[in-house]
Amino acid sequence: MTMPEEDTRTVRALRGLENADASVRLRAALAVGTTPDPRFVGKLVERCAVEPEFHVRDMLTWALTRHPSSTTIPGLVGELGSERAQARSQALHTLSKIGDRQAWPAITRALLTDADDEVARSAWRAAVVLVPDGEETGLAGVLVTQLGRGERETRLSLSRALIALGEVITPALRGATTDADPRVRQHAIATEQLWRDPDARFEFAVEEAKRVVALGTRGEEG
Repeated sequence: MTMPEEDTRTVRALRGLENADASVRLRAALAVGTTPDPRFVGKLVERCAVEPEFHVRDMLTWALTRHPSSTTIPGLVGELGSERAQARSQALHTLSKIGDRQAWPAITRALLTDADDEVARSAWRAAVVLVPDGEETGLAGVLVTQLGRGERETRLSLSRALIALGEVITPALRGATTDADPRVRQHAIATEQLWRDPDARFEFAVEEAKRVVALGTRGEEG
């Protein structure tokens, strides 16, 4: 018995997502996103957790955003408890792209402080997109506990996340400028400077923050 044409396309796309050739996987993800079908959602989420190529992962995320959030969010939230860092990170990234605030309760403190920098960065980006009105202050309080961690990209991601929250970061950030850890003080001061001057370069802000910390003064408060 011949398989209906629609089912044949479905099987071909699902197989394509697991092909050894990255270009085939990329085309399969594009095809799935172009013609959304809830039957693909589980496989898309599954592939996000293991796909080694960045461009393919990005296409998988795009394909998921093409499906109704009611069908994608449950599976993505389930990935947030995975032992695989990539599964957590890509699920968070995809949730931030979907932008549906019903996923907010899944953005836990554990994820915001995840030991894996890429997971934490993805959690910060997702959090500032999904945080409900009125809960920004609590989020800022968690984010400032991560000041001083990681290398340049991680620190810059955190600064951007804090700045995106707006005025509510002021008390928590100000407190961090007197932290006992000089790395925390430097990062807090650099973030303040970026908030005041969004066009400033992060490296310049960091160097200026180091100078301020070394002098043991906040300087002028303008």
